Amino acid sequence: MNFALRPPSSGRSGPGGGRGATMENLEKQLLCPVCLEVFSKPVVILPCQHNLCRKCASDIFQAADPLWRSRGSSSTGSSGARFRCPSCRHEVVLDRHGVYGLQRNLLVENILDMFRQQESSRRVFHAHKARQRFTQGVVMELPVNIKPEQQQQKLLCEEHEEEKINIYCLSCETPTCSMCKVFGKHKDCDVAPLSSVYARQKADLSDSIATLVASNDHVQAAITQMEEMCRTVEENGRRRREQLAGRLDGLAAILDERKRELVGLIATERDGKLGRVRGLVGRYSDRLEAAVALVESAIRSNEETRAPLFIQSANVILEKIAVAARSSHAERPELHEDVSHFVIDTDDLADMLRNIRFPPGDGDEDPDECGEDSDL
Repeated sequence: MNFALRPPSSGRSGPGGGRGATMENLEKQLLCPVCLEVFSKPVVILPCQHNLCRKCASDIFQAADPLWRSRGSSSTGSSGARFRCPSCRHEVVLDRHGVYGLQRNLLVENILDMFRQQESSRRVFHAHKARQRFTQGVVMELPVNIKPEQQQQKLLCEEHEEEKINIYCLSCETPTCSMCKVFGKHKDCDVAPLSSVYARQKADLSDSIATLVASNDHVQAAITQMEEMCRTVEENGRRRREQLAGRLDGLAAILDERKRELVGLIATERDGKLGRVRGLVGRYSDRLEAAVALVESAIRSNEETRAPLFIQSANVILEKIAVAARSSHAERPELHEDVSHFVIDTDDLADMLRNIRFPPGDGDEDPDECGEDSDL
């Protein structure tokens, strides 16, 4: 179905009354409950799912916490600061980021951008039509008795000139005029009044918007909950990691201490044996030197040719040699080199350390089957 757009002969032109009403209803939904103006970005969503301008939330927080200014903070507060939602009086507890820690409602901000874009387009349209009417000499005054419905642009049928589009073909799903129903290609189709179809689809669209907004609020709440879960999992993981590292460090410290003790025992045994052996080496070295000197003395005495002197010196040397021979067999060093008692079996301990594992529990479950409130 083809139809043309024709301005009425009198009255102010612009977007349809239904569209204007829709924009008014949308504007009411975008009003901040504090400043009673359209939201100014950034828009924050409270845990109770109500929305505020972040500036308004900051003003409420300042009013609720008189000590906030004295702390020298700028739009942030200390952890645990709180204020009440102006819509439902739900108590909002802020973290260390203050109002900047509140979640931004990107959905409302996107709708806000689209609303402002539509408003801007509507103002441009009105300005353009005003210039057209001024150049054509059209009187811009609107009679008092003209109803809002008469201010809409008239959609005229292109097949039947001067026939307004006032019915809707249910079979072809297109607007048409009465002449097309009576004489035209829609005469065998089911039709309905355009106003009733308009009202019904407008209501359906409004309900769909409300359903979508409610669904998005639910998704936003789920995202907030999952972000909180992420923070909880990170904190639990950090705490468990520190506990595990501390216990393993304790085991390593025990091993280091035992290592020092056992190595000290080996060193003590080694030093004792070395001391005894080195003492024997010193004594035997002294005896060896004395024996060498005695051999040299015996050789000189053996060269003596005078019998009386030889006999006298030989008796003394023979006695010394006898004493040296007896003392050389009197003490023999007994060396015990067996150190097998210093060997320890660490195989079982090493296997036990290699098999250190976490006990079976929630960590063995399928992540897809874990509840939303499970953590490490």
